Amino acid sequence: MPPESNLPRVVPTELCLGGRDLTGPVVSPDGSTVAVVSKTAGEPAALVLISVVGAEERALAFPDEPSGGRGMFGGCLAWSSDGRRLAVIARGGLWVLDLDGSSSLVLPADGSTIASPVWDGVGGLVATVDAERVIRIELDGESRGPVVERLDDGRHDFVADPELWGAGADARIVWQAWSAPDMPWDGASFVVSTEEGPVDIGQRPTAMQQPRSLADGSLAGLRDDSGWLNLWRAADPLGPWEHLIDEPVEHGGPSWGPGQRSFVGSPDGTRIAFTRNEEGFGRLCVVDLASGEVVELGRGVHGHLSWGGDSLVALRSGARTPTQVVRYSMPDGKRSVLAVGPSDEWAIHDLPEPELHRVTGADGMTVPMRRYGAGRGQVLIAVHGGPTDQWPVTFLPRVARWWSEGWDVVVCDPRGSTGHGRAYTDALRGGWGRLDTDDVLAVAEHCQASRWSTRETTVVMGSSSGGLVVLNALVGESPISAGIALYPVSDLAGLAEHTHRFEAHYTDGLVGPPGSPALSANSPISKASEISGHLLVMHGTEDPVVPIEHSRRLVAALDPARVDARFVEIDGEGHGFRSPDNRRLEYDLVGEFLAGVIKRSTGLDQGAQ
Repeated sequence: MPPESNLPRVVPTELCLGGRDLTGPVVSPDGSTVAVVSKTAGEPAALVLISVVGAEERALAFPDEPSGGRGMFGGCLAWSSDGRRLAVIARGGLWVLDLDGSSSLVLPADGSTIASPVWDGVGGLVATVDAERVIRIELDGESRGPVVERLDDGRHDFVADPELWGAGADARIVWQAWSAPDMPWDGASFVVSTEEGPVDIGQRPTAMQQPRSLADGSLAGLRDDSGWLNLWRAADPLGPWEHLIDEPVEHGGPSWGPGQRSFVGSPDGTRIAFTRNEEGFGRLCVVDLASGEVVELGRGVHGHLSWGGDSLVALRSGARTPTQVVRYSMPDGKRSVLAVGPSDEWAIHDLPEPELHRVTGADGMTVPMRRYGAGRGQVLIAVHGGPTDQWPVTFLPRVARWWSEGWDVVVCDPRGSTGHGRAYTDALRGGWGRLDTDDVLAVAEHCQASRWSTRETTVVMGSSSGGLVVLNALVGESPISAGIALYPVSDLAGLAEHTHRFEAHYTDGLVGPPGSPALSANSPISKASEISGHLLVMHGTEDPVVPIEHSRRLVAALDPARVDARFVEIDGEGHGFRSPDNRRLEYDLVGEFLAGVIKRSTGLDQGAQ
């Protein structure tokens, strides 16, 4: 254990809650200006312009609140080709904003979800509505108002991310599409609008995402034909496709939302900037399309890539790097920071870089994990939601906070996680709630064999699907003594019946079809009387994904003689906690819970170090 003088400075809760979120940065066609959505907790989101010279910010007057995004998803902004107008998705609908300050609402939301605007090259806009329709809005406006037409034919249940391919009379719209029971990572295609109607490119089980037009007239996208989500392109999307970068890393994340931009072509059509996910660690690279040469631009997780003029712009983050909007001047690749989201006060905290470890489970599965080591004999295992997802090495205030309190934070990727190839993601199929739990238990045993913790000082924490693992990890004899489950999945059959449209068939492949015995066997609700140890459960009362009633029934079924449980309902919150007061409550309750773990293991109250 390090001496007291070497202990890190504790990260205060208010620092974790402070600062602002920056989402959806997109650079103007001439490369001079970046538009970005800035959201400070508890305040309305704002639309901000940033000059790439001097990084001067200017908030735009706007009559609505821009929608922004979360993490590396968003896609609410699009520049017109002349750089004089912005298409903006806001609470009230789709707007066109002239940089002289005037604005017009061209498509009211009227209860629908509009996403991913793109200019069609002839004065109109294309977007999706409720992830089920691709629509075009003709903006000749003055006499008859905007005219809306539907471009897809309804053959697919879901559509996303339309893109303009080509120019002039030959221009076409391309979009991503998939249908139930598939999720987009199970099988998705591109659809191209033609004079004869929409035409599909690709077929199940290939997953395709992010159709993107290149300046040389070709179309690029990500495909996982090889088992890895790599960069492909085609001179004609209806013709043969070329596997452009063939390597065992992922070039993008799962399609959990619209507006992911993990690669982008240069304005002159000679290069493509793309991201790599190397077991959770990020890297930004550029490939020369003529020679195939790949050059690294920077480390860190990058997203929201856009390229105008000599400016390659991205959102960048890392374990020690608070989320920032950056510009790479091209072709020299010199990086400058245009804006930073989190508070400058993070600079006084000497945050760690995680160490990559691989654990072999009982059935031989290799489970990747990243350890933020504090070295004080206590481990907090963090399990991401999804389960088709990952916590890459981005700036994570929660991880920083609990590490500064003396916890090794071990971020694990149980099977089903992305970032390790399709085979690893698909390895969870049929075993959700069972196989991922086995992997987390193997991680716990490795932590204890490595003397990072004991059973009494090993805690597992997860939300949503990660909460399912937390609950199942406490069933029966376990190497884990305590768990924190935030809005957890606890009833897989009930989830399949009551969740929202996007995930309505998610359990079909991950567990089994309706009526499958595995839905009950893999659910904590069916084993509630066998759960033991110490447990904190938090759940929002308005959760549209995992109904709070599931947590209520689970907690009611626990055996108080076996488990010391605390259940906290968060009034008005959905799937995740958004308001500053409720996020503060989460930190407070988790802090109290972890302090209790240490108090029980040592007999000393070390919760406020």
